[in-house]
Amino acid sequence: MATPVVDVRNLQTHLVTRWGTIKAVDGVSFAVHEGETLGLVGESGSGKSMTCLSLVRLTPRPAAHNVGGQVLLDGEDLLQKSEREMQKIRGRKVAMILQDPMSSLNPVFSVGMQVREPVASCHGLRGRALTERAASLLSSVHIPSPLERLRAFPHQMSGGMRQRVVGAMAIAAPPRLLIADEPTTSLDLTIQAQYLNLLKELQTRHKLAMIFVTHNLGIVARMCDRVAVMYAGRIVEIGPVRQIFKAPAHPYTRALLASIPRLGAKVDTLRAIDGQPPDLATLPRGCAFAARCAEAIDRCRVDAPGETTLTDGHTTRCWLRAPGAG
Repeated sequence: MATPVVDVRNLQTHLVTRWGTIKAVDGVSFAVHEGETLGLVGESGSGKSMTCLSLVRLTPRPAAHNVGGQVLLDGEDLLQKSEREMQKIRGRKVAMILQDPMSSLNPVFSVGMQVREPVASCHGLRGRALTERAASLLSSVHIPSPLERLRAFPHQMSGGMRQRVVGAMAIAAPPRLLIADEPTTSLDLTIQAQYLNLLKELQTRHKLAMIFVTHNLGIVARMCDRVAVMYAGRIVEIGPVRQIFKAPAHPYTRALLASIPRLGAKVDTLRAIDGQPPDLATLPRGCAFAARCAEAIDRCRVDAPGETTLTDGHTTRCWLRAPGAG
């Protein structure tokens, strides 16, 4: 198999607070190849966004510290780069689309000023050539009348249009890796479907490797080739989407899938996962999911499970699937 665009190995990011050390990312490993989409799913606080911010070295300072691991982008370890070197990598080789476009766009600058900035930085264009390239980017994400939109301000555009502008800025280089952190959360269903189609179109056109963070397992089924399920800062299961949906190995994955409402099903109450995620500053011994797991055995509450390979590309962290179990 070809060398992956990004290869994350045992990534560890801790937050040092007055309440203790929080293991926000605790030994995360995965790889994404050219043209492939990896979905990151899990409850809020499971470490999805912090993992993505760790890849591009944008974790909150001074609390966040990378304490181990490697992030190999085309073979180069980003964790060993200086901040000046990272400034040249962000946008050019790695781009990120955030959940709320208004947090990415400056309300006091026109759309044109903000789209021109990454174009000028990546391609060194000026004057008319810069404006034409910026308009071309807006056109590539299906924004009508792009020259007029360059003169508009973010508040004059709809949420869907603002998210398209952010997407246009992200592909200005274009990058090798695109990280989409819940980019459809603020969009209604119709615009959401259009935006997902747009992302797939951009990925195909530029052969992007993509990491897609979401709570929506329906989007995972539609967008992703593989999925990584995160819980308490760790990946508890990773594998091809079809295999995970058809035969989930970890009790947490099964619980997430069981909580999806079924169209046409007559139920009195929706299924939910009992309990709450653990405090990452005071993680329990053993498996972090044991207190909420109906299948937990004594060993789950004492020892943290290692990674078990089920099939090629499908692994899990569960004592029930470890060699010799059951």
